Amino acid sequence: MKSLALLLCLSLLPLAASAASPSPEELLRQYDAVMGPASFEAVMVMTAHREDGSTRTYRMKVMKSGTDRFRAWFQEPAASRGQEMLRVGDNSWVYMPNLKRALRIANRDSFQGGDFNNADVLRTNYTRDYEAKLLAEEEQAWVLELHAKTEDAAYDRIKLWLSKADGVPLKGEYYTVSGKLLRTAEFTEVRDFGGLRRPARVLMRNMIVTQRFSELTFDRFELRDALPNGRFVLDDLGR
Repeated sequence: MKSLALLLCLSLLPLAASAASPSPEELLRQYDAVMGPASFEAVMVMTAHREDGSTRTYRMKVMKSGTDRFRAWFQEPAASRGQEMLRVGDNSWVYMPNLKRALRIANRDSFQGGDFNNADVLRTNYTRDYEAKLLAEEEQAWVLELHAKTEDAAYDRIKLWLSKADGVPLKGEYYTVSGKLLRTAEFTEVRDFGGLRRPARVLMRNMIVTQRFSELTFDRFELRDALPNGRFVLDDLGR
């Protein structure tokens, strides 16, 4: 009887361990809560390092509202001052002050010629865009594999490493549908922004043109209860 009881206890151990592990969906929601909370205002700086050794730095004020609205105002460099970007749902535009009009842009196009694409910056909602599965459990990280639900997603497949301690992303790999590695990301300089702990710097490396990489840093990040709907409409661009 004692042996039977011991065998029963041992057989239940894997079930207990798996029950204590977060689901892939829970981990993905945690990623969204850290990297793209419901409503916020921030100041971001992107520096693109190009293969010829030159750099270009863009400074912008941004707002996010809910899961599907994002707006950016470019402050630097002087050549980009007055440009704006807007995302509403699956649609994104760039406002060109010299033309006094907004032009449609694609999610997978390069963001201002750097190594992030437009969706990396404007569309931070992985729960909506990807199916997730737990690929591995490492000593200090959960490893997720994400597969795009639609063509509007930033990438066809992603691998994400999330810290077991607090759910903060550590690194990422971004692939085509055929399995070709396009980009890698490192999430560093974790800071407390008004109660939200998140990386203040993301380094995106181009794995096709390996001399290229881009950095996205947050000088300011403030959570908001709500933001005016009128700031997220086409007619407000350029005003």
